[in-house]
Amino acid sequence: MVVNTILYCEKWADTVAFYKTGLQLPVTVAQDWFMEFRLTDSTCLSIADAGRTTKNSSRGQGHLITFQVRDLAETRTLLCGAGLSPTPVETHPWGANVMYLDDPEGNRLEFWC
Repeated sequence: MVVNTILYCEKWADTVAFYKTGLQLPVTVAQDWFMEFRLTDSTCLSIADAGRTTKNSSRGQGHLITFQVRDLAETRTLLCGAGLSPTPVETHPWGANVMYLDDPEGNRLEFWC
């Protein structure tokens, strides 16, 4: 079984660049209106151009996508090196270290370890 989350976006070109170039996620499907990125062997994240589908963008409202990483400092360095601006690392009350980053559609990404 593979689980795929699809985000419908209005800022298509910016969102493609964010996930493909900024986050450097591996592309498994590339079309002019749809991109699928492999996260793990059993999970994918896709983006679709809302202007070319029957679905509307949620403009990032209500979405939090979490990524558990092995090394948060290294991930932060990679994101900043790609020209992205994650928040400073903070410690949650449950003990996890986290940082956040918003994609061009306003979807909130959480990186934690």
